[in-house]
Amino acid sequence: MPGPSASLKCIDCGVLLPPDPRVYACNRCGGLLDVQLSWDSVPALSWGLFLSRPRGVWRYRELLPADPSLAVSLGEGGTPLLESPRLARWVGVSRLYLKYEGANPTGSFKDRGMTVGVTKALEAGARMVCCASTGNTSASMAAYAARAGLDAVVFLPRHGVALGKLAQAALHGARLVEVDGGFDQALRAVVEVCRRAPIYLLNSVNPWRLEGQKTGAYELAEELREGFDLLALPVGNCGNIAAYWKGFSELHEAGLIRWRPRLLGVQAEGAAPLVQMLRSGSDTLVPVREPRSIATAIRIGHPASWKKARRAILESRGSAVAVSDREILEAQWAIARLAGLGVEPAGAASVAGLRRSVELGETGADTTAVAVLTGHALKDPDAAQMAPLSRITLEAFLRELPAR
Repeated sequence: MPGPSASLKCIDCGVLLPPDPRVYACNRCGGLLDVQLSWDSVPALSWGLFLSRPRGVWRYRELLPADPSLAVSLGEGGTPLLESPRLARWVGVSRLYLKYEGANPTGSFKDRGMTVGVTKALEAGARMVCCASTGNTSASMAAYAARAGLDAVVFLPRHGVALGKLAQAALHGARLVEVDGGFDQALRAVVEVCRRAPIYLLNSVNPWRLEGQKTGAYELAEELREGFDLLALPVGNCGNIAAYWKGFSELHEAGLIRWRPRLLGVQAEGAAPLVQMLRSGSDTLVPVREPRSIATAIRIGHPASWKKARRAILESRGSAVAVSDREILEAQWAIARLAGLGVEPAGAASVAGLRRSVELGETGADTTAVAVLTGHALKDPDAAQMAPLSRITLEAFLRELPAR
């Protein structure tokens, strides 16, 4: 049975377009597009229906506008949700749950979107897929392209890409194209190439890819059926936070939940244009020309999906905060030592931002929060090596042993 029917809607001018998987922007005004499900084509839904199937993205196939018979899957989704009382005390909230997306097949949340995105590429008859990436997107796309038998091309900044992620893309056979500048320049280049050649674009400007990422919200709602107060997410190119809000909103519209959490978007201080815009009350993004952060996955100065993220945060009555590299590293170490989970710096930004929000008095001590940990620690082993080491000699250790 194919997925539900859908249309594309421009978030700026509101024009409705046919569901062409190769259309990434409005042909009237150039705005970003949203996938709009046709609810008449969605069968009756229940948690029992979903729970009768194996965990994973395609568990929710009635809400995914892609043909499940063509699904290109590596077993993504169904990632752990772990409560951590010790980390909750460190952050300053009543209860804290960690959604560990590092358990996805290639080690990041990108696999959720890529399973749907590459499936749509097959539906469109594509033979080659491409993306701009600082790491996680390229690793995921290369793996799913290999699974599907498609050629993969990655446009990446010439400098500043984490080697763990670059090695993944190369291992899966992707061609690497170096671009002078940062992620923003690489994205402009790949969009232009896709205009000139029959190559399928798999960055988050592709609205079909975000349809896979919204399943993170489905899983949270399934496991925390009574709801929670706040969802903290790292924000880079701004697609993921918008996808989560879309997921919660669809479940609300379907009558499966009666609540939706407030969103907390977290950016690195050196790459925080969305935070600056929201905190100033402006509706215009001022790009950061030279973004800087140890968190390479969110080191993006001109996020393509900022309008979607702004809308999601405002609709949820949420907020956004910026955190320093020091706060990100401290959160990375705290997550590892208090919760036992290893995450890359960008993945730790959600916890760092939540703690910062508590310190600012914007999140109360009685809050039940979920932090999305977007990527595994081994995505960026250089950053992990910055953790404080406790090394002593065997002789010194033996002298410290308590007597029997």
